[in-house]
Amino acid sequence: MSEAAGRERSRGPDTDGQEPQRCALTRSRVEESKMASDQTSVKTDAGPASSQAPPLSPNTPTKPPELPDELVQAGWSKCWSRRENRPYYFNRFTNQSLWEVPVLGQHDVISDPLGLNAAPAEGGDSNGRKRRMSEEQSLSKRPKVEPSTPISPSTPGVKPWSSEEKSSSTPATPSTPAPAPYRPSVIYWDLDVQTNAVIRERAPVSLLPPHPEIELQRAQLVTKLRQHYHELCLQREGIDPPRESFNRWLLERKVIDKGLDPLLPSDCEPVISPSMFREVMSDIPIRLSRIKYKEEARKLLFKYAEAAKKMIDSRNASPESRKVVKWNAEDTMNWLRRDHSASKEDYMERLEHLRLQCGPHVAAVAKDSVEGICSKIFQLSAEYSRRLRQTHLNLLPSPPPDPPAPDASARLVYCYPLRLATPTPPLPRVELHFENDVACLRFKGEMVKVNRGHFSKLELLYRYSCIDDPRFEKFLSRVWCLLKRYQVMFGSGCNEGSGLQGALPVSVFEILHKHFGVSFECFASPLNSYFKQFCSAFPDIDGFFGSRGPFLSFSPVSGSFEANPPFCEELMDAMVSHFEELLSSSSEPLSFVVFVPDWRDPETPALTRMESSRFLREQLHVAAYEHEYRSGSQHVCKKEDMSYRAVHGTAVLFLQNDAGFVKWAPTAERLSELSAAFKPSRTNSSSSSSGPAPQGSDPAPKPEPGNHDNHDNSHHDDNNNNSSSSSSPATRWPPCEPHNPRHQQQL
Repeated sequence: MSEAAGRERSRGPDTDGQEPQRCALTRSRVEESKMASDQTSVKTDAGPASSQAPPLSPNTPTKPPELPDELVQAGWSKCWSRRENRPYYFNRFTNQSLWEVPVLGQHDVISDPLGLNAAPAEGGDSNGRKRRMSEEQSLSKRPKVEPSTPISPSTPGVKPWSSEEKSSSTPATPSTPAPAPYRPSVIYWDLDVQTNAVIRERAPVSLLPPHPEIELQRAQLVTKLRQHYHELCLQREGIDPPRESFNRWLLERKVIDKGLDPLLPSDCEPVISPSMFREVMSDIPIRLSRIKYKEEARKLLFKYAEAAKKMIDSRNASPESRKVVKWNAEDTMNWLRRDHSASKEDYMERLEHLRLQCGPHVAAVAKDSVEGICSKIFQLSAEYSRRLRQTHLNLLPSPPPDPPAPDASARLVYCYPLRLATPTPPLPRVELHFENDVACLRFKGEMVKVNRGHFSKLELLYRYSCIDDPRFEKFLSRVWCLLKRYQVMFGSGCNEGSGLQGALPVSVFEILHKHFGVSFECFASPLNSYFKQFCSAFPDIDGFFGSRGPFLSFSPVSGSFEANPPFCEELMDAMVSHFEELLSSSSEPLSFVVFVPDWRDPETPALTRMESSRFLREQLHVAAYEHEYRSGSQHVCKKEDMSYRAVHGTAVLFLQNDAGFVKWAPTAERLSELSAAFKPSRTNSSSSSSGPAPQGSDPAPKPEPGNHDNHDNSHHDDNNNNSSSSSSPATRWPPCEPHNPRHQQQL
């Protein structure tokens, strides 16, 4: 014990003497480490003193961005996890955290927790995905953070018009990055082609801006007008109205209409429509359909004789007319009772003879009644138009300005979308939701549909053309008005109006642009256009989606154009007059490639005038059943119904002035390529038939543009002689009919 105590006592003084020295040494080392740390933080070229870098100071130079600008604008930033000792990525808009670098368009766990709208992931193991999903679901409980900066339509990964993710009580303002943009597998347009059409600068037009309330009321009035037309034909003539004759009446009336409503005619001269009168008269006393069998021909002949005799007895006809019609009708009935061994050709020949003998007398007694139908429909349309305009004016805060006078000395510019002089008032909310690949827009219970591919096309056209709605707050309302307008104009029946909006195949447009510089469509719509610059029927709503207005009021100075008009004779005739005027007044390169039906029995006035025009440079004929058109209902139809075989020949005419002929000459090689582009693909040819065959589609359609599936709409023959509500958009005509199948409208 004494020795140990002695050792302790002997060690104690030494320890006490060394302690101050050790403390001083420790303090000096700490000061040196602080100085070294300060020097390291100031010198940018010195390496780190330890494995963990010192914290950044305000004097630290800014580092290059660690994330692309698109991700930064979408709210993403790179952070450091002290718990896991590795970086992670945080979104300040949605409070979303990810370990991996975020992918633009990745689904948002708050608005889409199941990832139904997300793009499929490329690569990656399933365990990592499950882990991320569990982490994102835990983060979804945090409150949603609104963006502090406004989002514009150019913000990547964001759709500013998207309002389906918000409750109905919140305003339609963007708040979260939207799901991955929809990319259609097949694209029937090329919106990257720039225009070469030059016009004179024009002032905004004084049209009333579209409004869902007005569009809904217009739809109801047009539907009511269609019902009146159906009832008048049934009550006065005992027939159903000819298929799509009301649609062609709208087209024909708008050629000469000076009224202010975009759809309903109200100021036309003459009041009686030649188109409607001609089509109703052709179905009197009964409608004749295509005949396939002998018994059908026999039955049709008997019905025609009976109807003609009944009509001449019930109308105020002259004695001579009564005598001729009754004698021919009774003679036909006696022949039918006597001869039971006649062939189909015998019946059709007898029917043609009966029509030649009785037709003029039947038409004479029906003339006043049919003119009364045409006059009554126009008067109702004018009344509805006045009523609509008054309601529309009441919605505007101020009356529209007077239309400016055209300025002949305006400067020459490349064509641009039509602008409205009247500002758009606040528009009501339109709901949007998706059902598989279909976008559904609803306003006050009225739903319109468009496939997602064309919906994305409308969004691009709106972004390129609209200048008064940068945040897309009015986009959905205007899309609803657009779809409703075209639905109302062409009818809501199955395939109704699809022929009136038929378009050329993509392969033809590619050749037209490649060899003839075509960059503009004279007759199109935002739904079926190939280029982003086109003329259309409704400037008030189509202008927001790229339309340059109606073609008959469009006056280009130079450029190359494609014209595929609706097959309405009055419209085509007015089109030719406009061509002649434009080509005569311009010395700049001007070219029109025109596609019209090759009707020869009798010939169409428009086709005859173009073939004799001094501006005709070349003409090409495409035979019937050897080419296709794209359906006018392509924005709602299935992929296999996108194309149909044309049952008539198509005439392609090149109208060019001298400068246009020098620049875009239709050489033999170019015409050969254009003719080859019209031919359907082998797959489509094998599945299509010109005869009466059942509908079918290709089992494995090709997704390339230009190689589309088709159905031969001509083989949906109407077995019922008196039926006028067929599922095919074509109107059927018997071989004996004196007029040609012009009302088939691109079929």
